[in-house]
Amino acid sequence: MPRPVLRSLFLGFVKIHVLFHAAAGEIYGLQMMEELSHHGFHLGPGTLYPILHELERDGSLRSVERVVEGKVRKYYIITEIGRETLSAATRQALELIREIAPETGEKT
Repeated sequence: MPRPVLRSLFLGFVKIHVLFHAAAGEIYGLQMMEELSHHGFHLGPGTLYPILHELERDGSLRSVERVVEGKVRKYYIITEIGRETLSAATRQALELIREIAPETGEKT
């Protein structure tokens, strides 16, 4: 288990990642767990679903329920607030990367 400060940072990365994928199209929990695992974030439902619910309460995502193979699945869709949040987070992340790892990007 990472130290609390690392966990907090990583959960922020997860939120940005969720918004990024929701901006590309509808997402659902299991799909995001699999996607995030490809990037080293091995989250269970007890971690990911509260993040999705938080982003929904915040107004960054909205959800719709659909029946898939006889089961109800909740899909999440980015909102305008979510797009604005993703845009701001992207700008800040790029600025930070340029400062802490200047060899990876252009200087501002």
